[in-house]
Amino acid sequence: MNVLQISIAAMPFLLALTSRMGKAIVPCLLTSIFTVLLGAEPHRAVVAWCAGMLIAAVALRERLRAG
Repeated sequence: MNVLQISIAAMPFLLALTSRMGKAIVPCLLTSIFTVLLGAEPHRAVVAWCAGMLIAAVALRERLRAG
């Protein structure tokens, strides 16, 4: 994997960091790790990445709504 692919795979984790919700950071980190590990199997990597983005987007939305 090159740097661009790894940065895209880490996007859920980085988005969860901006949400500042501790409950969302760990699952997004795990999905980012699974995305990198499953990089050889694109369909499975996309499922892990989408799950992480969904978790991070909900956490960010809750942060924006709260304040």
